[in-house]
Amino acid sequence: MRLFLLRHGQTHGNTIGALDTAYPGADLTELGVRQAEAAALALGDHGIAGLYVSPLVRTGQTAAPLAAKLGIEPVTLDGLQEIQAGAYEMATDEDSILGYVGTVADWIEGRLDPRMKGSETGHEFLARYDDAVASIAAEGHHIALLVSHGAAIRTWVANRVTDSGSHEMATEGFGNTACIELEGSPADGWKVIEWHTEPIGGAYLEDESAPDPTGSDLDHTENS
Repeated sequence: MRLFLLRHGQTHGNTIGALDTAYPGADLTELGVRQAEAAALALGDHGIAGLYVSPLVRTGQTAAPLAAKLGIEPVTLDGLQEIQAGAYEMATDEDSILGYVGTVADWIEGRLDPRMKGSETGHEFLARYDDAVASIAAEGHHIALLVSHGAAIRTWVANRVTDSGSHEMATEGFGNTACIELEGSPADGWKVIEWHTEPIGGAYLEDESAPDPTGSDLDHTENS
């Protein structure tokens, strides 16, 4: 099957650099709404038959224009939620940001034992994301799209895609409405078809001034 993994549009949490991972989460900004509308135009003719979102409101808001265009009701899957910040939730200070993205960087490199402070381990994250992807595949769609989150998408792809460059790509920035297209299955594995680090509707929709920690470049980060 083909599986598109789309990051949500910009939120008010992204603009202030907050680790906003808990339910229900922040709404989209005006730019985030435009990003969602542009993503619908970019993806609307790809034959998508299934549309899935996390429980956080920003993913449903991002999916809404595409859902309307395709006439598909999005399905909510708990496992697609962002990597939980735990003790770092809604923090904006440097130490908390480094603690969060440092743990994510470990997981991307396959070091899954570390636990996010007050939250899940890499093993626990992958297990619940795997379950969500397996339930999507079980529906039998030839082409499906899920709307999820920056750290979650990159971490799952880095650990589940067989391409040799996936770990390096996953440490690069991943903007709002960035999109990765995969081909494969849970049983046979996945390979990358396309990897867009900028908004799928066009780079002109990118806000380079937003701190956006869960979409940031991770290659310089070390977990202490």
